[in-house]
Amino acid sequence: MKNILVIVDAQNDFVDGALGSKEAVACIPGICKMVSQFTDGLIITTQDTHAQDYLQTKEGAALPVEHCIEGTAGWQVNAEIVAAIEAKISADSSVKSCAVTKPTFGSVELTQAIFDYVDDEEFNITFVGFCTDICVVSNALLVKATFYEQANIFVAASCCAGTCPQNHNAALAVMQSCQIKVQ
Repeated sequence: MKNILVIVDAQNDFVDGALGSKEAVACIPGICKMVSQFTDGLIITTQDTHAQDYLQTKEGAALPVEHCIEGTAGWQVNAEIVAAIEAKISADSSVKSCAVTKPTFGSVELTQAIFDYVDDEEFNITFVGFCTDICVVSNALLVKATFYEQANIFVAASCCAGTCPQNHNAALAVMQSCQIKVQ
């Protein structure tokens, strides 16, 4: 069975930048540990990606905080996570990685990358990252809808952080209600 680890939007702006939190900072060691223990599969990182005109977009009107502007330091994936992925790939030829940029919460490109990797096989997929109540839940539910018979979907709750602890917990409850295994 194939294995996939999806690290959702572990970008500087969601860790300690414009939309960062102490909860997100606290998740970094756990995410790095998951990467180091991952075997025989694909690690996918997603990157929330906006242009300079972000504040003029529908999302920008609803969330008027510039973040993840392509090419900025805030848009970059956290350096500790990048280093963990590079070390894992270097040490273990059974692990591959790819990155997906996404202009919105859920990513069709993510589902395409998963399809390209698994084809018609059953697979295990684990989600970690930020924000639990926005992009993690959106992508986990999108994968659930797309691969409902193929995917065994997990969310590592201790390696996710939401916009606040209450929203994090609410998103975990929603995913659990949708038959996603919250660990």
